Amino acid sequence: MTTSELSLPARPRRLAGIRAALPFRTLAAYAVLALAVIVIVLPLVWMLTASLKTRQEIYTLPVSWFPETFRWENYRQAWTAVPFERFFINSVVTTVAGSGLELVNGVLTAYALVFLPFPKKNLIFLFVIAALMVPFQVTIIPNYVLVADLGWVNTYQGIVIPGAAVAFGAFLMRQQFLSLPREVIEAARIDGAGHLRMLWSIVLPMSRPALVTFALISIVAKWNDYLWPLLVTNNDQHMTLPVGLTQLQHSEGSSEWGVVMAGAAMVITPVLLIFLWAQRHIVEGLTAGSVKG
Repeated sequence: MTTSELSLPARPRRLAGIRAALPFRTLAAYAVLALAVIVIVLPLVWMLTASLKTRQEIYTLPVSWFPETFRWENYRQAWTAVPFERFFINSVVTTVAGSGLELVNGVLTAYALVFLPFPKKNLIFLFVIAALMVPFQVTIIPNYVLVADLGWVNTYQGIVIPGAAVAFGAFLMRQQFLSLPREVIEAARIDGAGHLRMLWSIVLPMSRPALVTFALISIVAKWNDYLWPLLVTNNDQHMTLPVGLTQLQHSEGSSEWGVVMAGAAMVITPVLLIFLWAQRHIVEGLTAGSVKG
């Protein structure tokens, strides 16, 4: 009997060991995932249930997760205690305008970096990547000084313009554009398609998952932004919802957490609905361009 024949039974044993280890690894992965979901979801569940409780129920020990009676009055009180409707309109305007500008800037920058020939293109891309390393807090003072000099305090453009350029969006869309089949791009060029035509009719439809992901990240960031709108607004006419929640807490007092939680629930509901609509594109969009670089 040869050496190769003696070693044959070892292979099935190794395969059996691998198969036996797979269920354990799968169960461990699901356990970690379940723990992460619990950590993320429990605060949201508490917020939603607390928004329907009285003050006494919120402070009751042991903790009661569900209210004895649903106090929908908290939502009406949150809506009327501060100009919530005005804050909501301001958030919609700044989010739509800011996200739209970010999408346009990110897509056009990425298209230029991939499809337009010009010198030092890789060096410019390095500067874009370097911008990802700069924290937003570092630029707050220069941005505020510029906005104040332009007279944009308490204006929509003062909230929107400083955040219109985004390095992450340019990076994400560039990686997606690099992964597109070159045959389709070359065929469009041979047919005489210009840059705008090729971008609108070919590149963007083929990049929909990454584009939706970019839009969702931008919308959530703009909708939840608190620090910059707090700095550049000091009246109700231009305050956004996150800043308005602070006013709601001050108007109701620190003990009326049911009303504050109701206001917070109304703030996060729009972005949750947008996320549920777009979540099927997120994984595909974030992994776009991971093969080519």
